[in-house]
Amino acid sequence: MNPPSSRPGMATLWPLCLDAAGLRRVKPRPAASAAGALVRQPGTGWQLQGDWDLAAAELFALYKPLLDWQAGDPPCVLGHLGQSLDGCVATHTGDSCFVTGSDNLVHLHRLRALSDAVLVGAGTVAADNPRLTTRRVAGPHPVRVVLDPSLRAPPEARVFTDDAAPTLLVCDARLGAEAAARHGAGRVLALPGLMGEDGELALAAVVGALHERGLSVLFVEGGGVTISRFLTQGLLDRLHLAVAPVLIGSGRPGVQPPTATWMKQALRPPCRIVRMGPDVLWDLNLRD
Repeated sequence: MNPPSSRPGMATLWPLCLDAAGLRRVKPRPAASAAGALVRQPGTGWQLQGDWDLAAAELFALYKPLLDWQAGDPPCVLGHLGQSLDGCVATHTGDSCFVTGSDNLVHLHRLRALSDAVLVGAGTVAADNPRLTTRRVAGPHPVRVVLDPSLRAPPEARVFTDDAAPTLLVCDARLGAEAAARHGAGRVLALPGLMGEDGELALAAVVGALHERGLSVLFVEGGGVTISRFLTQGLLDRLHLAVAPVLIGSGRPGVQPPTATWMKQALRPPCRIVRMGPDVLWDLNLRD
């Protein structure tokens, strides 16, 4: 698999952030010399100048960390999880279609389009059979990365068979030959020591190996176990946690951060809240 030659330019990225959102520039004031301008400032990245619709400015702030990434920067890792008011991502049978509403689904597709790669665990592939493409926005498909250290994902899953976008399977090196026989050597990234004796995954090695392949803006889409592993290992720069006004009851749990004995040990990151239809998105900054 060849790495992407370059990420889409701002002329592509900014319109796809706004598409389907009904957002617009505010009519410029006569005295505003740079109304509606989008400029890159040294040290601060992309900035809006002039008069913009309030919702457009809010949306820009949400996607700015991804828009600002440049070649040579460390990898940027963002996770997203949609869960119910009682903290579930699916029913006890695994049904998750759909916990959050259509506005959040559009947001999910924008995140895919703004990323080099979208990552999911083998459990998500087995349960949801996702396509991981950008069907709801006019943006490029990311490389689809399946974290499958023990080869649990079904070979007939759509990400392996639909040819809609490149797919890369990440497994432990001990199973590299078997994975190559199933999916083709060009689709397999076999990492030594990916799975430890305790069952934990060396996710920093995954991030590093993808970065070496030119996949540096990484979107961890799910499921709850995979997101929680990235969070526990301190690898998420941001987490978008969408909470839907639905009560599932005894369903499959969502994000599970490291256990705190005392409240002072609990994660309390800087955040902003964005309304997405009936859902509330918490944009958590895990680096600052």
